[in-house]
Amino acid sequence: QVQLVESGGGLVQAGGSLRLSCAASGRTLSNDAMAWFRQAPGKEREIVAAISQSGGATYYADSVKGRFIVSRDNTKNTMYLQLNSLKHEDTAVYYCTVGAWLVVTTKAFHPLFWGQGTQVTVSS
Repeated sequence: QVQLVESGGGLVQAGGSLRLSCAASGRTLSNDAMAWFRQAPGKEREIVAAISQSGGATYYADSVKGRFIVSRDNTKNTMYLQLNSLKHEDTAVYYCTVGAWLVVTTKAFHPLFWGQGTQVTVSS
């Protein structure tokens, strides 16, 4: 059974930074692409960033490009998302996923497993 546990969310002022972590157990992630999704109140869940198995390829949604950085440490079975220059519209529950990247460097990512999510709230 794969378990993904996100941490690092919280309340931050606009312009601030957070670092989210996603720790996996029950599965070695070095063979899996991973991604971060988010869902804001009243909105559909959307992909934020994705990263290939080795970390050599990434994707970012236009809304976060230049502000967020996705990375992974396969030795720790962990993925990260550095959130910089946060805006009020970044407020959402952020989810970690493991899945199939159908077309690398695009948003065509098919999640297979989900974490429980971590809340990020940006005050304006």
